[in-house]
Amino acid sequence: MKTNSKSRFALLTLAAALVAPTAVLAQDSRNQGYLVDGSGSIVTSGSNLCWHTSEWTPARAVEPCDPVVKVAAAPMPAPAMAPAPAAVAPAPAAAAVLPMPQKMSFSADALFAFDKSDLKPDGKVMLDDLSKQLKGANYDAIFVTGHADRLGRDAYNQKLSERRAETVKTYLVSQSIAADRITAKGMGETQPMTKEGECKGAKSAKVIACLQPDRRVDVEVQASK
Repeated sequence: MKTNSKSRFALLTLAAALVAPTAVLAQDSRNQGYLVDGSGSIVTSGSNLCWHTSEWTPARAVEPCDPVVKVAAAPMPAPAMAPAPAAVAPAPAAAAVLPMPQKMSFSADALFAFDKSDLKPDGKVMLDDLSKQLKGANYDAIFVTGHADRLGRDAYNQKLSERRAETVKTYLVSQSIAADRITAKGMGETQPMTKEGECKGAKSAKVIACLQPDRRVDVEVQASK
């Protein structure tokens, strides 16, 4: 009878040694499903193996007993891009405005041949440029004034200056400049640019060249404020 008791005691001791914990894992709520000791810590074997109970499920897996499936964090949605500001249409360019009033003086020798009132090709080019400026300007009136030098008779010079002024007006009208805004007149030799005492002598190439500033056509553009 004593022998049997001793043998049974030895078997119980051996069984206890087999399940004696050689490593204790920290207790937490996920230890459910594993064999734990009295303190709730998971019991492991000498080779660090754990024992599942009937309550174990993969959701209760803990390391190092079982690999824990890492659930990748859902990617954060990219921040919504603020809508691009609506493109603002550029303000329309203001039409070129000719400074007012403005007075331009054209050499009669550039516009006409000597003692003539027919426009030369170069003279037409000059008036074409003037017409372009006038089309982009706000103005009330245009005054075209012809002038002559002192050579020749006064009456003749008066008529020559008038014809040249009318020729300039006619050409501007042909370039779509309103005729009712243009006034043409001739001043003959009464408003010379050269000073008294200059260009002395009778008619000669030298005197004609000296009197060139007196032969001109002035164009004045006026506008009310």
